[in-house]
Amino acid sequence: MPVQASSPVSALVNIATRLRIDSVRATSESASGHPSTCCSAADVVAAVFFAEMRFDPKNPRLEDNDRFILSKGHAAPLLYAAWAEAGFLRRDDLLNLRKLTSDLEGHPTPRLPFVDVATGSLGQGLAAGVGSALNARRIKSAYRTYVLLGDGESAEGSVWEAADVAAYEKLDTLCAIVDVNALGQSQATQLQHDLEKIGGRWRAFGWHAIGIDGHDMQAVLDALAEARATKGRPTVILARTLKGKGISFMEGKPGWHGKAVKKGEELDRAIAELEAQFVKTDETLVPAAPTVVSRPAPTRAQVTPAYTMGELVATREAYGTALAALGAGDDRIVALDADVKNSTFSDRFEAKFPERFYQNFIAEQVMLGAAMGLAARGAIPFPSTFAAFLTRGYDFIRMAAISGVNIKMAGSHAGVSIGEDGPSQMALEDLAMMRAQPNIAVLYPCDAVSTERLMVAMAYHQGPAYMRTSRPKTPVIYGADETFAIGGLKVLRQSANDVATVIGAGVTVFEALKAYDILQAEGVAIRVVDLYSLQPVDAASLVRCARETKGRLITVEDHYPAGGVGDAVASAVASEGFTVTRIAVREIPRSGMPDELIDHYGLSARHIVTAVKA
Repeated sequence: MPVQASSPVSALVNIATRLRIDSVRATSESASGHPSTCCSAADVVAAVFFAEMRFDPKNPRLEDNDRFILSKGHAAPLLYAAWAEAGFLRRDDLLNLRKLTSDLEGHPTPRLPFVDVATGSLGQGLAAGVGSALNARRIKSAYRTYVLLGDGESAEGSVWEAADVAAYEKLDTLCAIVDVNALGQSQATQLQHDLEKIGGRWRAFGWHAIGIDGHDMQAVLDALAEARATKGRPTVILARTLKGKGISFMEGKPGWHGKAVKKGEELDRAIAELEAQFVKTDETLVPAAPTVVSRPAPTRAQVTPAYTMGELVATREAYGTALAALGAGDDRIVALDADVKNSTFSDRFEAKFPERFYQNFIAEQVMLGAAMGLAARGAIPFPSTFAAFLTRGYDFIRMAAISGVNIKMAGSHAGVSIGEDGPSQMALEDLAMMRAQPNIAVLYPCDAVSTERLMVAMAYHQGPAYMRTSRPKTPVIYGADETFAIGGLKVLRQSANDVATVIGAGVTVFEALKAYDILQAEGVAIRVVDLYSLQPVDAASLVRCARETKGRLITVEDHYPAGGVGDAVASAVASEGFTVTRIAVREIPRSGMPDELIDHYGLSARHIVTAVKA
């Protein structure tokens, strides 16, 4: 049986060579990919996988496995080659790279069990690594997290947001490795091989920085040992490498990014050069086993709303109350904030569970990225901020959707109803951007009871979800025993004589109810619907309402016309031949009093009455 070698340099050199060969062959077979960046990082990856990390290669999702996150996702063939070397994949599988029928995609996704989060949109891996390391702390596991970044991607601001939070949290189980190969896609990187300047940046953020020759295997091993021994702060290893290492016509040369070696003479030459680099050794390496800890099975929280009918409660406040109640019943629930906890009311969770509350300050990208990392490792994270500020982290939201992780986002202070703060604070596009991702559940409760009930549904929904909460206090209209399902709606008013269906969500539900009372006094009956779930949407009920009210559907939303309530309803009923009259905010708003703004931008009851009569 092979054993873990005490001085495995020769064996690791051979593993690195095989990783290069496999990466070159796979990309040549697909006639696309990034072999040059695989070759530069091969020595580091060989050392991390086969001399440093502790994991079970037959069970990649094991809770106590060390984690490896490939932030420079275009080096995917190198990752796949490492897992083939570990025995999880067959080497023949690597030749299916980038094929429609294969999960070995051009950039990694969690379709593969050894991939925690999708990468390839550069600058996201370190934030996910922060979340992974926080999760190790949460479950009291010894597992470590390794993140491989490119030097080019380090120009992304999100890398430094993550670096800042990692140092603040003293995440000494987090080790970043930067492949400093000095070449970007179109030109040399900003700092090229200047490890002193690069290291100075990381040290300024509070990291322990180690500069090494990334092709000196003993230096790589020594740096990894130093990182493991460093306590109280995270470590970054800056590995000076050459793009295309080991292939004479590619090594250190520009113009090879995203370019596969051509089959035939060029490929034969590259493989021959690499095979000549094997060294003689009898050592064979396998990954070291992790320390596995037995833990109790998780429990599901129960939340019982405690409100009286007519009580005025903002849904953002009910969110905070429900979040704390969820945390009491399930220790997988964690909360992340970006310095607005006293406005989103997530501070109610912090007050009870400070060890599961993670402050990211005003850095929404790392908040979302860390939530992705936490979710990938089994936590149920609730990152929350003003809905308008989630737009800054939308690429992370997009990648969370691709990853399919259990991230539970909440955006408060949405729409003109926030009032005096003005348009920079008024999220009027958040529903559209969330609905644009086909697997994000999008929820918009109108009162405290529906908020709390939907929080539970959201927590245990498999996949990403978003809840829009509101700043104004709204009356409780549902009893504590009312049930809410993702994908449902509530018909609040109806009769056999309804001449139109008015569909609201959040604050506009109450404007629709006011319009109902006005029209009822005039002898006109309308149906009122609370569309609390915009994705998935209850198309069957909406079509039934359309049929029963002569095809007259009116939506009213505190959102721009594109992508929100109106579009959700229109797409649900279009196949049955129905159209929708949409009331929405149709211009850039301005500051004012909430009720004044709702009326000024056409969302108030009187405008709904006019639309019904029209």
